[in-house]
Parts: sequence; structure tokens; C-alpha cells
Amino acid sequence: MAIEGGCYCGEIRYVSKNPAQGQLQCHCRECQYITGGNPNAIMIVPEKGFRVIKGTPASFARKDLERPVTRFFCATCGTAIGTRSPARPGSFIIKIGTLDDPSGFQPQMAIFTIDQQPYHHVPEGIPTHHRRP
Repeated sequence: MAIEGGCYCGEIRYVSKNPAQGQLQCHCRECQYITGGNPNAIMIVPEKGFRVIKGTPASFARKDLERPVTRFFCATCGTAIGTRSPARPGSFIIKIGTLDDPSGFQPQMAIFTIDQQPYHHVPEGIPTHHRRP
């Protein structure tokens, strides 16, 4: 079953033909910047089989870091679409809020809880990791 989604204004659309390799929450400070303060709800899919089918996302990577992630977003509405990370070669990290149907999201773990804020919610029973597992 394909995973489909896009940005708020509809300028960007994507499809992933492969199932998710993982679903998680990231509480790191960098993700808090990107989300406006909350943990980042993400789904990791194989890069092979993921493609943008409408529009061209803008991208950003910090130049002051040795191995920065590249963040992709809609230049029109600002929706964060996803990320490519050197820590996950061959994968694309999709932001759950961009899925056509985000209701099936079930985080399997929470990472970087060392940066978790008092107002962040971690579902009961999922593994937590201060950094990456």
C-alpha cells in the first residue's frame, strides 16, 4: 500500500511505494525548532520508492555542521515535508503531519528524550532513548 501526502497548500505531493521502516517521536532541540516546540512525529521510509510527484520542495542544510541533515519544505506555505539524514543513508524521513491519513501513526519509540520538555507527551509503553538507540 502506497504512502501519500503533501503540503498544506497542495503545491507539493509525494508518494512512497514501500512501507515504513519505523515510526517515532524525536524530542531533540533541532526538531523542537522545526515543529515550533513539540516533538517531531516522523516516519522513516526507504528512499528508493519515495518520490515527489508534484512540485519541487525547497531545501535547507546548515553550513556550520560537519554532517547536517537536509530539510525539505514547501516554499509557498512553509510546510516541512521531510528530511534526509547522514545518520540514515538510503532513507527519507517523512513528517507525519503531511500524510493524507496520519491516523495510523503509532510511534514505536521516542528518541532524544534528554531534550524532552515538560509539556511533551510520550505514549505510555513505548521505549525511550536519551539519544539515538
